[in-house]
Amino acid sequence: MARFESWRGVAIASVLALGLLGCSDRGYVTPPPQATNATLNSRRADQHPRLSYNGRYLVFASDRRNQRHIFVYDQQRRQLLTLPGLNQPGTLHDQPDISADGRYIVYVSEQLGKPDIFIYDRQTLSATPITRDLLGEVRHPTISGDGRFVAFETNRSGQWDIEIYDRGAGVGRSLPQSPNNDDPPPAPDAAAE
Repeated sequence: MARFESWRGVAIASVLALGLLGCSDRGYVTPPPQATNATLNSRRADQHPRLSYNGRYLVFASDRRNQRHIFVYDQQRRQLLTLPGLNQPGTLHDQPDISADGRYIVYVSEQLGKPDIFIYDRQTLSATPITRDLLGEVRHPTISGDGRFVAFETNRSGQWDIEIYDRGAGVGRSLPQSPNNDDPPPAPDAAAE
């Protein structure tokens, strides 16, 4: 019986070793974490990743700079983009989502003293709250590919429900870029703020 247990242990160890050898990083394009704030991953918590339609832009929340902020990483240029007017000092910004071409970013911010949903336009460099007068808490916003609709959770009825906010037919559209057009919407694109 001892001989069987010994063989069984060797067999399990061999299977585990082969399984680990079978794991590879093939297909991953993630740059390694760096101490600087100019790349995708940092030595702080980086969370809530969401990709634009074609995968060029990745929006996420991070605790770098010792507070929760929103960042956009351009995979084509392999750099963070500046977002003037979005991240306010001393204010939590979290749970971002991004429209099809990366023009609009929707997120939760405590800029007005309570969690609210904001929409940031990378073209006009402006942030607009859409839940300022909504009673109750809000969380987990998402934006439609064209930037017109925003859905989020709210507990204003006493339980968590889904709300859909229509920005209107006249809002500037965020559309998937054609394969031959890799240019982002006009916006600053130097190192992150």
